[in-house]
Amino acid sequence: MKLISWNVNGLRACVTKGFLDYFKEADADIFCIQETKLQEGQIDLDLPGYYQYWNYAEKKGYSGTAVFTKREPLSVSYGLGIPEHDKEGRVITLEFPEFYLVTVYTPNSQNELARLPYRMEWEDAFLSYLKKLETRKPVIFCGDLNVAHREIDLKNPKTNRKNAGFTDEERGKFTVLLENGFIDTFRYFYPDQEQIYSWWSYRFSARAKNAGWRIDYFCVSETLKDQLEDAKIHTEVLGSDHCPVELDLKA
Repeated sequence: MKLISWNVNGLRACVTKGFLDYFKEADADIFCIQETKLQEGQIDLDLPGYYQYWNYAEKKGYSGTAVFTKREPLSVSYGLGIPEHDKEGRVITLEFPEFYLVTVYTPNSQNELARLPYRMEWEDAFLSYLKKLETRKPVIFCGDLNVAHREIDLKNPKTNRKNAGFTDEERGKFTVLLENGFIDTFRYFYPDQEQIYSWWSYRFSARAKNAGWRIDYFCVSETLKDQLEDAKIHTEVLGSDHCPVELDLKA
């Protein structure tokens, strides 16, 4: 089974930059996107063979997630079930017979860490949500988690130490998540791989210099460890300031 996750940084713009070509070429069983920046009715994607599920932010042109799947899920839910966290279209959960699939666009802590306190509340609520799901069946979650966990996960760790996405607080929350029984699948396969990133700033020719961050993830419950086949980061795919990430599971 092939799963793809991609922060498209505005789906309408990404469609003009080859999104549909990549989507068809990837031929994923499940394809998750974040930061759609859409309201309902603003795009009509023709994706034959896929069920489509969308979660929109109340604020126009902001956040938003979607999942496209070849298999019809048993059930679908939107958000965490907590009103203060569910206004920005950040979470979609699909239930399948074998597992839950969650796509997430984690809130950014923003300039001068203006939103870091909210981010900490979100992290606790999201982990609690995942653990609740896990009492019923294993969980796969993916998306832009807006954190580079370790120093090898970004080009310039020392100068970014207190910046959004690489604060001790954010990194600590990701550590707690792993300690609660989840696997960072890319690091599972490639524990020491350096200079592979999933996001590059549009400024300073960052992508050309590969001055990036690995902030897009597939994580799974430890009970799925034996089904892991590979994890990939498609740095060659353009169309957004992020690139797609992939998880391959044994049938």
